[in-house]
Amino acid sequence: MNRNEWDDDLFIDQDEQQITQRLQKNQIEERLDLEEPKETREEKLSKRKKKMSLGKKICIVFVTLFVLGAGTLGFLLYGPYKGFREWLVTTAMTTLSHQYLATWFYDDATIKSIMEKNRVVERKEDTDTSLVNVGKINFNVKNFKNEYERDILTKDPNNDDYKMIKITGKKYKGYLVAIYHPEKLKVITTKYLGQTGQYLTKMATEQKAVLAINGGGFYDPNYSSNGGIPQGTVIKNGKIVSERNYSRSGGLIGFTKDNKLTLLKDTNGKNALKKGIRDAVTFGPFLIVNGKSAFVKGNGGWGTAPRTAIGQRKDGIVLLLVIDGRTLKYPGADMGDLVEIMENYGAINAANLDGGTSSNLVINNKLINDPIDGSGRHATRPIATGIALFK
Repeated sequence: MNRNEWDDDLFIDQDEQQITQRLQKNQIEERLDLEEPKETREEKLSKRKKKMSLGKKICIVFVTLFVLGAGTLGFLLYGPYKGFREWLVTTAMTTLSHQYLATWFYDDATIKSIMEKNRVVERKEDTDTSLVNVGKINFNVKNFKNEYERDILTKDPNNDDYKMIKITGKKYKGYLVAIYHPEKLKVITTKYLGQTGQYLTKMATEQKAVLAINGGGFYDPNYSSNGGIPQGTVIKNGKIVSERNYSRSGGLIGFTKDNKLTLLKDTNGKNALKKGIRDAVTFGPFLIVNGKSAFVKGNGGWGTAPRTAIGQRKDGIVLLLVIDGRTLKYPGADMGDLVEIMENYGAINAANLDGGTSSNLVINNKLINDPIDGSGRHATRPIATGIALFK
C-alpha cells in the first residue's frame, strides 16, 4: 500500500468515527428531547388539575354562600319568625323613600295586616294643663323613688338650666336632657322657611341657642327635599309662621304662655293661639296625654330607628330625648321604647318628634349625638324647625 492509499484509509476511518459520534450525540439529544416534553406535559397537567381544583373550590364557596344567603333571607322574609318581617315592613312603610323594601316582597294585603298589628292607639283627649305646676320642683328630696328620679332631681353643679343624662337600652343609646326652666324653651326655624332648611347646628349658632333638638316634620317626597317646608302648623313667639294640612297621627306640640307642654289634635293655628299657645310644631304620635300612655301594639308601626321626643313632668321639668340608631348593636328605638323612657322619667305629657337622620342634639354649637343617614353615613340633614333653650 502506498502512502496515498494509507492516507485515504485514514481519512475514511476518521470520517466514520465523526459520523458515529454525531449519530450518538443526535440519539442522546433526541432521547432528551423526547423525555423533556414528557416531563413538561406532566407538569402542565398537574398545574391544570390544581387550577381546576382551585376554581372548583371557589365556585363551590360562592354557590354555597349564595344558597345559604338566599335561604336565610327567604327564611327571614317568609319563615315562621314574624319579628324580622314586621320590623322590615313597619320601618319601610313609615318612610316615603324606602317603602319599596316592603312592597318588593309582600303584597298590599300582607302589608296592611302587618301595619294593623303594629300601631299606636293614641289617647283621644287634649292636654289638661291644670295637672302641671311649673316651678314646683323639689330638689331637696332625700329618698328618691327610683334611679330615674335621682337622675332628674340631682342637678349638675356646673349648670343650673339643664342636665344631660346618657341612656342605654337593649337596642338603643342616646341622651335625655332635663330642662329646669321651660320658659327658656322656644321654637326655632330655618331662616329660609318655605324655601330650604338648615342644619340644626347652624340654626342654633345663628340664633344663639344654648341647646337645641330637631322639631316637627317637613315636606319630604322621595327623601329628596331640602327640608324647608314644615308639615302642619308652626307657631313662633305667638305668631303663625307656617301652616299646612296635616293628616298623620299626633298633632300640635307646643308650649303655652304659662310654659306648659300642650298636645292638641286640632292643628289649626288660630285655634291654637286662642288656647294660649306661644310656640309649637306639628308631629306625632302622642305618647302620653294627662298621665295616660298610648297603647302600643307590636312595635307601634314606626319600626326601629333614631328618635327624638319631648315630654314634661308634673313639676314642669321638660324632658328632651334624642336616640341614636342604625347600627348593628343599636338599631334604635320603637314607639314602645319611647313611651317606656318617658314613663320612667315621670312625664305626664309626651310626644314623638321627627326622627331618623333628622334626630339631633346640639349643645353649645356642637352636635352631641351621632346621626346616621339611610345610606349608613355618619351625617345629618337640613331641617325646618327645632326646639331650643336660650339663656
